[in-house]
Amino acid sequence: MIHPDIPIKALSIMQPWAWLIVNGHKNIENREWSTKFRGLVAIHAGKKEDEDCVLELTRPDGPFHPVTGNPIDIDTGSKLISSDGEWDTYSNPAWNDQRGGIVGVAEIVNCIRRPHLLTDDPWFVGQYGFVIANARPVPFIPVKGALSFFDWRKNL
Repeated sequence: MIHPDIPIKALSIMQPWAWLIVNGHKNIENREWSTKFRGLVAIHAGKKEDEDCVLELTRPDGPFHPVTGNPIDIDTGSKLISSDGEWDTYSNPAWNDQRGGIVGVAEIVNCIRRPHLLTDDPWFVGQYGFVIANARPVPFIPVKGALSFFDWRKNL
């Protein structure tokens, strides 16, 4: 079996949201649909990036929380590498080369619906929220994504 330490089921999430989850910064994945699934799931980073989220996390005066706009203490890996007084050049963020593949593993421990006690959580902005725990990154595995939960090994 290929990568037996990674769950069969995967959930595709746009970057940098996937990076935020697997690195322990985001504890809720927002969806417009509910799930009864509980357990470990592979986190698949889609090929598309959420450009608004990227801008908030990589602002020169930031990073800023992509939902609230408040300053947030996260090292995105994007650093100033040169400046000529007129233009600044920054390195790519940590998730830059991690699109279109498995980037981590997380546990879905609950699925909540608005209104809920966690409604004031700054990450919870959807109709439903998959509550995430025990997230961790894994070495990148290129694989095609799919909607909903999917068996990522079939897409290798």
